[in-house]
Amino acid sequence: MAPERETAREIVRERIPVGATAATRPRPRLDQPRAPRRRILPEWDPEAFGRLSERIARFIGTGRFLVWMTVVIIVWVLWNVSVPSGLRFDEYPFIFLTLALSLQASYAAPLILLAQNRQDDRARVDLEQDRKQNERSIADTEYLTREIAALRIGLGEVATRDWIRSELQDLVKELQDGHHDGHRVFPAERSGVRDVDDR
Repeated sequence: MAPERETAREIVRERIPVGATAATRPRPRLDQPRAPRRRILPEWDPEAFGRLSERIARFIGTGRFLVWMTVVIIVWVLWNVSVPSGLRFDEYPFIFLTLALSLQASYAAPLILLAQNRQDDRARVDLEQDRKQNERSIADTEYLTREIAALRIGLGEVATRDWIRSELQDLVKELQDGHHDGHRVFPAERSGVRDVDDR
């Protein structure tokens, strides 16, 4: 038996080509995730970019930004008007200033829109959570209302202390009235026969 196994192993070894690409290429394992592929374009975290855009939009919407922008523009214009012509970098039509302001505006508008979209998404999620909370509150309120109504109905059928007192007083009055008339209330006393349980 042992020699037959050895010959089978040798036959299998002979069948596998040594230099074949199928034999040398490692097969992917199904129990492990694939290695990430290299991408040509850079990757970024959309949440981090969104948070950065919100910060910038918040800063652009403050009075501090307007003051700083006004100061920079005034210094820019004063520098290019009052200093000697050799030190000026933007002559009177201020084309470079116009280009800088239009570039700033072209970046500020999409950043503000992105921040508004994120704010709208948050407001939509908050609104959905509030709606679900309101539905749960309404369902709880309706359940409690039904329980209170069931308790009221149940209490209407329960004997209260005052009702039991009035019934007992009526019974005592009937017993007293029957005893004064000479009638016996219990028929066993009338016949003189004692009950079996009295022994």
